[in-house]
Amino acid sequence: MYHEIAEELIQAIEAGQFTTKLPTEQQLMTQYQVSRNTIRRAIDVVYQHGLLRRVQGSGYYVNELQLQGKMTVNLSIGAGKSLVKHGPLQSKVVTFDKVNAAEIPLAQTMKISPDEDLWRIIRLRYLNGTLYCLEEAYYMRDVVPFLSTEALETSVFDFLKDTYDIDPYSSDDFMSLVTLGPDKADLMDLKPGTAMLSLAQINYMRNNVIFNFSRSVYAYPGFSFYFHSAHLSSN
Repeated sequence: MYHEIAEELIQAIEAGQFTTKLPTEQQLMTQYQVSRNTIRRAIDVVYQHGLLRRVQGSGYYVNELQLQGKMTVNLSIGAGKSLVKHGPLQSKVVTFDKVNAAEIPLAQTMKISPDEDLWRIIRLRYLNGTLYCLEEAYYMRDVVPFLSTEALETSVFDFLKDTYDIDPYSSDDFMSLVTLGPDKADLMDLKPGTAMLSLAQINYMRNNVIFNFSRSVYAYPGFSFYFHSAHLSSN
């Protein structure tokens, strides 16, 4: 129940319904007809998403810094959630094939045997007609035996949820500055040697099994990352 309440609060904040602070715990308890513990757990989820600041004795304030940037990507939002909050992405599939882990330097990263078979998807992703990123993704074929070509043009994660009930439970995220080689530069219509922000993600299922590794190189104008952190004693 608290996850549903948290999702409603997140949507309300992003829609501008709460611009300064959340209602009090008592007001939310009355609105949702649930216990104080349920409300506190829901608020904690929203807080972990980086959308709130706790002010002792005053309540929970909306974190306007995270909401200001049109292309601010919130890495605190949680595994499997869309990083884009300003409309769906359109995709142009460059490569969709089957590869062996031994063919690519991923066996150690994904903690798999070099004999494992993977789906490889390379696609250009666009937001409002402007290049958003170049994404290279790999999926374990023993976990995901089939992928539809339609899913590649929209959301693979939505397809996995609907078809296999695979919902990313956690992820490891690695940010880096990369230099484009000739192949990627050509795909992105940029000069070789151009330095770009890159995000690599390893996604886990609830049983802590890796099912996906992806690396995205971002190109959208004004792009930035946001991550929320707090002192451990405040959790």
